[in-house]
Amino acid sequence: MQKNQSDEMDMTEGPLLKKIILYTLPIIMTGILQLLFNAADLVVVGRYGSDTSVASVGATSAIINLITNLFIGLSVGAGVAVAHGLGAGKSEEVHKTVHTAIPIALVSGIILTVVGVCGSHFFLELMGTPDDVINLSATYMKIYFIGITSSMVYNFGSAILRAGGDTKSPLIYLTVAGIVNVILNLVFVILIKMDVAGVATATTVSETISAILVLRALMKRDDDCKLVLSKMRFYRRQIVRIVQIGIPAGIQGSLFSISNVIIQSSINSFGSVVMSGNAAASNIEGFVYMSMNAFSQTSINFTARNYGAGKYDRLRKIMWLCLSSVFVTGLVLGFTARFFGENLLSIYIPDKPEDISYGLVRMTYICIPYFLCGLMDVTTGLLRGINYSVLPMIISVVGVCVFRIVWIYTIFRIPEYHTMQSLYISYTISWSVTFLTEITIFIVLLKKLRKKQTYQHNNNGATA
Repeated sequence: MQKNQSDEMDMTEGPLLKKIILYTLPIIMTGILQLLFNAADLVVVGRYGSDTSVASVGATSAIINLITNLFIGLSVGAGVAVAHGLGAGKSEEVHKTVHTAIPIALVSGIILTVVGVCGSHFFLELMGTPDDVINLSATYMKIYFIGITSSMVYNFGSAILRAGGDTKSPLIYLTVAGIVNVILNLVFVILIKMDVAGVATATTVSETISAILVLRALMKRDDDCKLVLSKMRFYRRQIVRIVQIGIPAGIQGSLFSISNVIIQSSINSFGSVVMSGNAAASNIEGFVYMSMNAFSQTSINFTARNYGAGKYDRLRKIMWLCLSSVFVTGLVLGFTARFFGENLLSIYIPDKPEDISYGLVRMTYICIPYFLCGLMDVTTGLLRGINYSVLPMIISVVGVCVFRIVWIYTIFRIPEYHTMQSLYISYTISWSVTFLTEITIFIVLLKKLRKKQTYQHNNNGATA
């Protein structure tokens, strides 16, 4: 086996806290840059586009996530499979997984392009998107999905790089793409007057650049994660492995999105002013979420590498360090976002006090308790890292998706609770219930793993 380029980030040896922080920081920055794509879209169209441009772009987020999450889950499966193989020292397994993952990304992108381009208007109508918004929203979605293959390649490629210990390269590539995105936004919207179509085109071009750079990075590696284009093919065992881990993760993400689509439909019923404030607030919250979600990705890869290496004694430390880190991050960033909420919202929707007031309502009920969502995501990552993907899917579907849907069709239907506040509080309750259930199950499974390890060690000792 050739020397791994990421030996300096050996997840299976040495102190964990410093490595977890150093590993996570680039992921946080990468996630923030990804969000800046959409933020740049909203800021530019909010200042230089038509009156309904912000609402038009914001109305697409939930439905785009719904359509893409199933396939993004497969990238999670690819990353976990690579991490397990690296932890266990199985070079051939890693090689085949890498060369199966990229073709899966390409096929996923093609499927998504067809679904997104052909079905955008239908999906938006299904969500009850207002007439003054729907045409611009459909335009944004169609252009976005034309370039979705690049997004898939970037997600799969980044998952492989991170599994190999490299979190810095995706950050560098998103920085380059992000700068291009901002420049093109200004050119297309201000100079060429393309409005929503301009920001969608800018996003597509920038995502293509990031995908090319990620592929180039994989091709330049000198370890088991090296990509050779001529060797790409669908290895049956690797497909099964990626699907076993990735499909439950994707279904979970898609079902999350279904509940969010239903909530977005409820928000749409309050009109375009509420939609505008909600879209801006949601985008700001995204920066808090991405910072927390980075620890979820860290928990997956650190857990998977140590699980693959059979070092179960390190899993408890990983659990507590990731939970503590995400708790502090979510608490600090959530309160900070709400404290500066009015100023931040003014960046997206200047001179629109009514829109801002609705945005502040959302930030009060979502940002402040947002750390609970971070805790939930980390425990989901921990379970996936020890090869349990269906279990957290079931827990999350019931604790988050089913709960929110039931809430909307029961509590929210009561006249005195038919408010924005009632919608938003369902998030907090669902995060709490899901986190407590998952952490309890992870601790139980961890005890079983350590007992199994002790039993095997004692038997090997006796045999010797």
